[in-house]
Amino acid sequence: MTETATIEPTAASDGQPAAVPLRKRIRRLVTQLGPSRMVATILFLIVAVLIARFGWELPLARDAERTLYDARATLMAPQTRQDKRIVLVTYNDETLFNTGIRSPLDRTLLANALANLDKMGAKAIGIDIVFDSPRPDDELLKEQLRSMQTPTWLAYAEQASNPNTIFYEQQKFLEAFQADVVGPRTKPTSVLFRTDDDSVIRNWPDRPAHLPPLMANALAPVDSAHANFQGNIRFLLPARAARGQEEPVFANLPIDIFGAPLDDAMLAGMSDLVQGRYVLIGGDIIDNDQFNTPLSRFPDPISGEHETMIGLEIHAHMLAQQLDGAWTNPLPRVSLWLLAILVVVAGGLTSIVDLRARWVALIFLGQSAFFLTFPFWVHARGVDTTTLPAFGWAIGWLFGYAAVGTAARTVGARQRAFAQSALGKYLPADVAAQIMRDPDQLSLHGERRNIFCVFTDLEGFTQLSHAVTPETVARLLNEYLDRLSDIVLDHGGTIDKFVGDAIVAFWGAPLSRPDDGERAAAAAVAMYEAGEKFRVDLAEGVPPIGMTRVGLHVGDAIVGNFGGEDRIQYTALGDSMNTASRLESANKSLKSGILISAEAAAHAKRDDLVPMGRVTLRGRAQPVDVFTPRPDLTPDQRRAIAAMVEAHAAGDKNAFVTHATALATEYSQDAAINFLIERLNATEKGESYALS
Repeated sequence: MTETATIEPTAASDGQPAAVPLRKRIRRLVTQLGPSRMVATILFLIVAVLIARFGWELPLARDAERTLYDARATLMAPQTRQDKRIVLVTYNDETLFNTGIRSPLDRTLLANALANLDKMGAKAIGIDIVFDSPRPDDELLKEQLRSMQTPTWLAYAEQASNPNTIFYEQQKFLEAFQADVVGPRTKPTSVLFRTDDDSVIRNWPDRPAHLPPLMANALAPVDSAHANFQGNIRFLLPARAARGQEEPVFANLPIDIFGAPLDDAMLAGMSDLVQGRYVLIGGDIIDNDQFNTPLSRFPDPISGEHETMIGLEIHAHMLAQQLDGAWTNPLPRVSLWLLAILVVVAGGLTSIVDLRARWVALIFLGQSAFFLTFPFWVHARGVDTTTLPAFGWAIGWLFGYAAVGTAARTVGARQRAFAQSALGKYLPADVAAQIMRDPDQLSLHGERRNIFCVFTDLEGFTQLSHAVTPETVARLLNEYLDRLSDIVLDHGGTIDKFVGDAIVAFWGAPLSRPDDGERAAAAAVAMYEAGEKFRVDLAEGVPPIGMTRVGLHVGDAIVGNFGGEDRIQYTALGDSMNTASRLESANKSLKSGILISAEAAAHAKRDDLVPMGRVTLRGRAQPVDVFTPRPDLTPDQRRAIAAMVEAHAAGDKNAFVTHATALATEYSQDAAINFLIERLNATEKGESYALS
């Protein structure tokens, strides 16, 4: 680290004029500006802050904010394979052509489809069709709705909330229709949407107390904290498959295939389409029930068109978001105020910097990068950015730049006159010019790197520290950390920090090597073994301690010097570090000593890894497949355990039971393997085991 000192011009030690601190330039600027111009500048800066804070509320800026939000929602939308929990069953234009009935929709077809779906074991059914006018086959549909065994939810709408789509007589008919069929299994649900005044759906709607529960909330349980969630809807995009093909996020099946007469064999053959899934029934008809979403603003990369979304699919996205617990929160108001002030201050300071051109260019590029990337970054991390004034920040920055820049130019002539008439008489010209310059600043920066993160923890050391003298604690801890630190360094790793008896280390920064994954995995095993040896080697009279638990994960992190101007540390920040830490903690629950994520295991090049199933780490929504090194087992033994885990993932119950029974007998004294069997028994096909 270099230090920048402020040196008087007459005493420059290297023959170069020294820089004047920025705070002195600001103080002189305020003094020379004068009261009236100072008041005008302050008022202009206040306006800049208000613009930077309230970009979403300003008439002209609102459209830009929405455009930027839609870009974030589209570019940062999670890309996913088809969601097997939800299936859409729709009336399409071909259905209408075949039935010859357009409006109201054919209810005989719906009644037959509901009868078949009821037998196929759907988890719940939501019908996004408003029965607001009569048809001759109403009684057939009512009889079927009254006999449903599957929880079924019927769309309800009212004139007050939807004055343009339903009138009073229709609402009365709808209420009478639902009164005839509502029972323990068939109930009404609200299908209310709220669009912004540009006719785009971005947020969950409010839930008026007099309306039944919203469809997504009705179909699946929702925690009370989010029962009235009105944040942004998380829209999903389909993951691209080979040759540019893609499967939709939600399967969309025509209702015709369920409305035909089906015998038992046909029902059994088709049950996989809906068994255990949420079934949403509605229309997928051209120019009917179509909505604009953030995804509609930009043309589809394949069709090249701005594609709208049917209301049924919007319900599906909301239901998937609820099932995933993917709730978002906006930035706190105080944070928005602080950011608004920050960008305006940044604009003002940028206007008065007096550095070399390359440094000025870097400042502009850095701030531009902030405006371009920060909103996307926070959006990708689950922040609701429908209130984040990204465009307002840019305008506020420009206003701050203009306000302070104008003030600086006002006093510029006086400063130049001072330099020419005063400093020019007593000092060299280059020294006089340097007085107005800023000192170099130590720039602390980070970089994104793909690193292998290792966390360790010594079980029982805290209790030990209360049972022996402080001198003994210090001696034991130093000896323990020395052993493990040597292992990290011998394997080419970087020691990040010590946290009590825990070590945090990573591979891949500041230098990266092709075999970082192998080195990290070998170090993880060596650290565990060193911990086992350490507790065996404890001196007589020292209370026993537990094992050393180790977690290893690979992922992106920001690495660099952090901490401030005077206190810095080369460290890594990011979700990969948190995941490694949670893997280390998960050892206690899984009764293991080392846990390696599947991502890290793919680089480890070890033949002694044994799968320990799929778990959901504490505080995480995304499951992780984990492995543990078992060099004490033979290859055949490791293959047998892997076969059991694969049978569970494939849903092969018979094979799983066979393997589990044999392994339970063979490893009756192995806590980790026995708990693995217990976890797999407690979960369904490929299901993750949630750790508390």
